[in-house]
Amino acid sequence: MGRLILGVLREVNVKSGLPATTSTERLELLDDKEHILGIKIVGGDHRLKNYSSILTVHPDVSEGRSGTLVVESFVVDIPVGNTKEETCYFVRALINCNLKSLSDVSERMAICPHSDM
Repeated sequence: MGRLILGVLREVNVKSGLPATTSTERLELLDDKEHILGIKIVGGDHRLKNYSSILTVHPDVSEGRSGTLVVESFVVDIPVGNTKEETCYFVRALINCNLKSLSDVSERMAICPHSDM
């Protein structure tokens, strides 16, 4: 995998069933040592405006099993015609979808650690 550069854009095809199919994200923060990722959504066919998020990953133990705790915080403007509750519902659904995808990829990597995903 190539080195990621701050400011690089990525195009995301949204497959969540939410009312969006594309999103353009810009990498704002990346700290491999501290396990921090920050992005800002700069385009797409959704109504998210001025959305940015910080994702952190921490080792965790739950019920005696080691695992990973992922924390994501975000800020977003409420679009005209939406309520705060509607906007938060949409973002939480999107985050849950992203976390499910991250979990699936992580589990596949644990089973086949040397394959390219």
